[in-house]
Amino acid sequence: MSGAFAPGDLALLLDRKGRQYLVTLTQGAEFHTHRGVVAHDDLIGHSEGIVVRSTLQTTFTVVRPTLADFVLKMPRGAQVIYPKDLGAILLLADIRPGDHVLEAGVGSGALSLAILRAGAVVVGYELRDDFAARARSNVERFLGPEALERYRVEARDVYEGIGETELDRIVLDVPEPWQVVKHAARALQPGGILLAYSPSIVQVAQMREALDDGPFGFADTREVLHRGWHVDGLAVRPDHRMVAHTGFLTAARLLG
Repeated sequence: MSGAFAPGDLALLLDRKGRQYLVTLTQGAEFHTHRGVVAHDDLIGHSEGIVVRSTLQTTFTVVRPTLADFVLKMPRGAQVIYPKDLGAILLLADIRPGDHVLEAGVGSGALSLAILRAGAVVVGYELRDDFAARARSNVERFLGPEALERYRVEARDVYEGIGETELDRIVLDVPEPWQVVKHAARALQPGGILLAYSPSIVQVAQMREALDDGPFGFADTREVLHRGWHVDGLAVRPDHRMVAHTGFLTAARLLG
């Protein structure tokens, strides 16, 4: 989305210390912080990069949030998959526009957002109604109501089976993904990709054993480590903190 901010748009306010605040713009509303109050009307009608002052003269730079910004700031119930893993999942699963994707373990919808923005059609299986509702809300808030036309979430246990057939991709964020391998073999098209996100290497070992025993090949497991760098003049060094282990990504292809 480009152009001037309008009512209903998401805006990200950044103060001089880099602290970020996510707001949904509403005419007549105000954003309150201990650094003062900013009227939404001071942002509406202006383009990204505008600098506004609060009632206490604190300055905020205003931009539209990226997907990574939104995932880290959006309402959540379950722990989200972090942005560093979302990009890797899209590539490992090779998710393309028009793909039909089953996502099991929807949670708060972070992965759904990434897959939908890649242009796929997503069916989600989620056991908890509150998580499913939050995921749909987050999708609509960031991608707009038209994205819901490609997004359906069912209250369903993927361990008990998969109702869809001829799927292009299956992506799992569930505790025991190996229980899904036999169902995935029937639901995927030949050449389709099954990917599981697992926090524990013990989970990975059981998943790989199930894949080896089934009609899958080209199995691959990896993790993504993310380290930023501090760059300030001649002071250039790795950041003291990094986003290290979050989860393992295991992918395999269904062979004909």
